[in-house]
Amino acid sequence: MQNENGEIVDLYVPRKCSWTNRLLTAKDHGAIQINVANVDPVTGKATGDCATFALSGYLRFRSEGDMALGELVRQNDAKHMAE
Repeated sequence: MQNENGEIVDLYVPRKCSWTNRLLTAKDHGAIQINVANVDPVTGKATGDCATFALSGYLRFRSEGDMALGELVRQNDAKHMAE
């Protein structure tokens, strides 16, 4: 829900898996959230900002977390290269 200024005023906004869009509930103890630093392609140094990815326990249980995280990072890199 948003107020008239466009700010989100909900008390709780649930997290979602970045790959499957599943809700990450409080009982999903296998879920993780990872911050990946954005890197300047010219210098190879971290720019100071990061991309945050959340992966569900279901995805990790099926041993697809590594593939999903790699693909999400690749898509994020492609998005930042286009800018």
